[in-house]
Amino acid sequence: MGASDSGQKRSYIFAFLILPLLIISNITGSFAASYVINPTNTNISFGIERFKRSTTTGGFYNVKGNLQYDPSSQTGDISLVIPISSLSTGSKAFNHTLTGPNFFDVQRFPLARFDSTKWYFNQNKSFPKILKVDGNLTLHGETHPISLTATKFDCYLHPAFKKDVCNGNFTATVDRTKWNIDKYAWFGVTKNLNLEIQIEAIKQ
Repeated sequence: MGASDSGQKRSYIFAFLILPLLIISNITGSFAASYVINPTNTNISFGIERFKRSTTTGGFYNVKGNLQYDPSSQTGDISLVIPISSLSTGSKAFNHTLTGPNFFDVQRFPLARFDSTKWYFNQNKSFPKILKVDGNLTLHGETHPISLTATKFDCYLHPAFKKDVCNGNFTATVDRTKWNIDKYAWFGVTKNLNLEIQIEAIKQ
């Protein structure tokens, strides 16, 4: 057998071995369902303590984005786009302060964004449960990692939409000074913000 015959035989063997792996990879990767975030029922709420007084609550609304989710393989991916102009605390004056140049600076940074990097599930393959989602938060021109702790996540057939819908609730704590939002951080205005994230995503 010549060298060319040997090389051709090795190529056949390699193709015979690798082809099933490629097929399996494509099959397993195809189960992830695609969802679009429903901005009507997706928001991020927070509380701000000002100068040792009572806490003022607020939130960001009309959050958009996309979700990829496959409980069978315990994989997920989510991206959220947060319009800073949607901030509401119930006080127009305080809204104006928070969206102004001393804090979120909506004119320079109109959007914030969260992109997941890793999802954590429990070890129960029959009843997978999301525990935590790691990702990057881009805000005020800075990007830093944060972790979202899942308190609830369920997918079901929505009776009104006639489509599968995923609802999730997550919590996170962020130090706003990491994103260079540090006005009054050392003089009584909350430095660490406790976030409550509620999402609803509709299957496409």
